[in-house]
Amino acid sequence: MACPDPQSDCLQIGFRDRLSDGRRAMAHLIHVWHERNGWSHKVLPALVDSLDLGRVHNSQISNLRNGKLASPGPEVFLALAQANFVLHNGIETIRHRLKEVHPELLKVLLKSAIPLTGDDGEPLGAGTLLEIFLGIAPLPSCFDWFIEDDEAALLSAALSENLCRGQSWRQCREEVMAAYSISNSQRRERFAEVMAGIRDYSAAELDGELLDLYSTHLALQGETNQGAQAFLEALRRRVLEIKKI
Repeated sequence: MACPDPQSDCLQIGFRDRLSDGRRAMAHLIHVWHERNGWSHKVLPALVDSLDLGRVHNSQISNLRNGKLASPGPEVFLALAQANFVLHNGIETIRHRLKEVHPELLKVLLKSAIPLTGDDGEPLGAGTLLEIFLGIAPLPSCFDWFIEDDEAALLSAALSENLCRGQSWRQCREEVMAAYSISNSQRRERFAEVMAGIRDYSAAELDGELLDLYSTHLALQGETNQGAQAFLEALRRRVLEIKKI
């Protein structure tokens, strides 16, 4: 139903909901960015400071990731965008500078420095990041999913079933681990434990892993016309089937 009065309660509720959704979307985006790279919340502030790209504090990154930063200034989004453009251009362009001013940061980024890109493959800029935070622009489709706490365990079981394709973990371990292209030892150990049924992913872990889990699915001869979000929906359908058994 339309709201004829601009000051009406329903418009105010819609406004608040939009901001809440935007804050959650930004938290998801920052979380996935960090999880895919295996970064701590100190990496981006260190990069911004080392290259004089602006100003952003460790606490701001942590609170953005947790959805607790209510009103960040525009300089936060500018700094994140500047860092994102640098990463998109490649670590070789900043290797010499970081080797001089922050060699430990260089070691971290050489392991993984995946930028945030939109559906067009271009790095997300300050304007887009701000619009996502305000809830007036959607997440890029390759990030547009949310996994809830109460579904994570069953999704983990469905994922293991999907990637192992009916085989026991002992039978398929070598092939599945080869398809999981992540080199980070902690993530590989966690992935192996989930595949073996020893533990489950949390919702936050699945959010951050989904793109790489989908890539693993493709490497194991999965369907190539899905996309990560469709892959997640297929896992959810399998969860419903498991519940009926």
